[in-house]
Amino acid sequence: MTDQDTQYEAVRSRDARFDGEFFFAVETTGIYCRPSCPAVTPKRHNVRFFATAAAAQGSGFRACRRCRPDAVPGSADWNARADVVGRAMRLIGDGVVDREGVTGLAVRLGYSARQVQRQLTAELGAGPVALARAQRAHTARVLLQTTGLPVTEIAFASGFASVRQFNDTVRTVYATTPTGLRAAVRAARRTATPSAGIPLRLAHRGPYHAGAVFDLLRREAVAGVEEVSGPPGGRTYRRTLRLPYGTGIVAVDERAGDAGRASAVHPGGWLDARLHLTDPRDLTTAVQRLRRLLDLDSDPYAVDERLGADPRLAPLVAARPGLRAPGAADPEEYAVRAVVGRAAAERLVRAYGKALDAPCGTLTHLFPEPAVLAQVGSGPRSGSESGSESRSGFEGPLGVLTAALADGTVRLDPGVDRDDAQEALLALPGLDARTIAEIRARALGDPDVVPPGVDVPDTWRPWRTYALHHLRAAEER
Repeated sequence: MTDQDTQYEAVRSRDARFDGEFFFAVETTGIYCRPSCPAVTPKRHNVRFFATAAAAQGSGFRACRRCRPDAVPGSADWNARADVVGRAMRLIGDGVVDREGVTGLAVRLGYSARQVQRQLTAELGAGPVALARAQRAHTARVLLQTTGLPVTEIAFASGFASVRQFNDTVRTVYATTPTGLRAAVRAARRTATPSAGIPLRLAHRGPYHAGAVFDLLRREAVAGVEEVSGPPGGRTYRRTLRLPYGTGIVAVDERAGDAGRASAVHPGGWLDARLHLTDPRDLTTAVQRLRRLLDLDSDPYAVDERLGADPRLAPLVAARPGLRAPGAADPEEYAVRAVVGRAAAERLVRAYGKALDAPCGTLTHLFPEPAVLAQVGSGPRSGSESGSESRSGFEGPLGVLTAALADGTVRLDPGVDRDDAQEALLALPGLDARTIAEIRARALGDPDVVPPGVDVPDTWRPWRTYALHHLRAAEER
């Protein structure tokens, strides 16, 4: 929605479909909001529109305390787009600027830092530093309002370089001090500790067909790394995470009743989750990886509108509004699993996965890193799914893939060019095109992938990945 008059109509109707797609600010109050903010609609001549929260903050506006615009789903554009802006936003969301700076971001994108700054500012109204700063502010608010961690510890856990920078940013964004922000919620809600975990509400846009997502996660779950427990409609998905500063365990609830609700009844919502982190600096990265796994930033209205116009898909879309196309919490892990299969993946976990310092129920290991598998001197010889193995290491597709991932010949990080990644995978001997298509759809989050040999109409573009999920869901009934 680039036309501002159209955006204003969305604000007047408090249309939650556009939460996260743009933000509006009111010049008379100095506040910026999400389109669905329940406050009295401001007059048109007092309203300004921004593509990102960072741009609104950079223009001197503070976040609305009523609608919490920093807690909206991410724009669906960033996951779908393949240009430098979309790739940059995925990397910033993964915390690359906090860990590697703007220079590191630019190197990953293959551009100069000046080019990245110019393109982001021209389109989004904010550069990479401002975008990362807005993300840090949101992380800080979550930690302040849900945990009992000391304020100083939260400052560095959120990615700030100093306590002073942290204090200044919180005052600018929220018009209060960190202590005041913490005091705004009841003490009963600030019970999270490193051992108890951090409670989260993972927002999504529009209807969310949780049942199909949890069905897929249950079928694919690798023992020791993942588990799905509970009855349909009330299941909990848990898994281990390897993160930049430490490890994590996440639990996400299915939230009974989400699946199949009509958008008029359930225009949006969230999934309840809890994160156990060995280092709170990993909060932002863990949340973003979980959002990609669960496809929480998708725009189900756009997907369902396009696919629902097709006679073949229309009844399937009507039966499952908000059907998602799950991604991957760890792209390299998913690539290995796609190549070897679930049974062999479980053997790899038992043989080479890193054991957790504190196992949690059936979750005992992290999935082995490609570098570890690439350096294996001798591997388990049972089963054909893991390929041919010898004392020189894994042979066949598994050995080739893990070596390529370990030395950087193949990159699957959130900012990689998807076409470049596919070409690199196709150049590896032994990998079939269908497996590579699965990796592109899941590990790289491409919403428009069709495996070779599958004939689908071009009218399903750019959502062919979602169309295939509808067809598979119908076959599984």
